[in-house]
Amino acid sequence: MEQSIHRDPALFYWILFPITVVMILTGVLRHYATILLASAPKKQELPAIREQRSLIRGINLRHNADAISPTAFAARKNYMISAYKEGAFLKDPQNRGKATANPMTDPAAMEGMMGMMKGNMAMMVPQTLIMGWINAFFAGYVIMKLPFPLTLRFKSMLQSGVATRDLDVRWVSSLSWYFLNLFGLQSVFIFILGNDNAANQMAQQMSQMNPGAGVNMFQPGQDPDKVFQSEAENLEVVEHEYILKGVEQRLLDSI
Repeated sequence: MEQSIHRDPALFYWILFPITVVMILTGVLRHYATILLASAPKKQELPAIREQRSLIRGINLRHNADAISPTAFAARKNYMISAYKEGAFLKDPQNRGKATANPMTDPAAMEGMMGMMKGNMAMMVPQTLIMGWINAFFAGYVIMKLPFPLTLRFKSMLQSGVATRDLDVRWVSSLSWYFLNLFGLQSVFIFILGNDNAANQMAQQMSQMNPGAGVNMFQPGQDPDKVFQSEAENLEVVEHEYILKGVEQRLLDSI
């Protein structure tokens, strides 16, 4: 027998709808607050760009070695290994062999940490306020029932704040609706703000976990010379096998 609960229809207008609207508006405000708090990226110097791109060039050579002929690969391999070992691509070759500077004294690293703190503030403060608002006014309400069946594993996720053992798993509490909106409004934010937005909770958490992805190949406090030496060793052990080797015979055999 299907379980039914007599609910006030006004719950939809006074709980479900306000929570959804507030979450969308909070995401939009977080997006623009993040833009205002973000500091303008500093222009990198040419030696620093050359140092990073040279490492990427060696990595790409390893990953795509089979796409070039053995002669071309050998020439590139010998050049990259020799340059890596000699420190030809280092931004500061005079500091080669010296101890790396403390990342806490690096202005660029400190600026990155401040950017992370600003992003965390823009993410945590609104969610803390909304969480307190929902707990104060909407805690313990069952606001909707999902039209499809679910297993009992979803009960703890969909019925947060409602301690009822016999309640059907398809019923959703107000607190669970908040969490569903917190992680499920990505499509709405993309429609309103575009693909590159700062309103998505999951995307912002990932960017906080790896803020330097795609910008700097070297982590704070990492010695670029040691990274180049390691990449030179990786290139030395690469086994090259040209993908077009014997292609004429293979083509004739397939006819």
